[in-house]
Amino acid sequence: MFTPIPLNLPTYAAKIQRDGDKLFIFDELRKKQLILTPEEWVRQHWIQHLIHGKRYPKSLIKIEGGLRLNDMQRRSDLVIYDTQGNKILLAEFKAPTVKITQATFEQIANYNSVYRIPLLLVSNGLQHWYCRIHFDRDQFEFLAELPDYQY
Repeated sequence: MFTPIPLNLPTYAAKIQRDGDKLFIFDELRKKQLILTPEEWVRQHWIQHLIHGKRYPKSLIKIEGGLRLNDMQRRSDLVIYDTQGNKILLAEFKAPTVKITQATFEQIANYNSVYRIPLLLVSNGLQHWYCRIHFDRDQFEFLAELPDYQY
């Protein structure tokens, strides 16, 4: 069973329940209890930070969206849209014990070859990376901070 650890993100009053030997965390976007895994712990903290800290409307956040990559079905961790329905942010989350490596960046880059989203977020809850993609120039830049919602 996973024991929640402090992350390098603002804390929030997570709704955690125990059922036997399992812990569950309430996901306010999906309105249901989910098994509390290390990756889910990171995702739920990010959801709260995106909504309350960065002002991303929760109605525009989609969790675990499906995509087809090289004839294989994959699931992105989180996608955020603007009010016109354009995808504006793609996030990939890992457990706090998982190091962010080149393979992690390749994973999100592969997903983004399908999505073509201008803002990427990679985090294990302890380390966070933000990247803006400039498709018109075929370039990218790492950002010091994740921008607030501004659409």
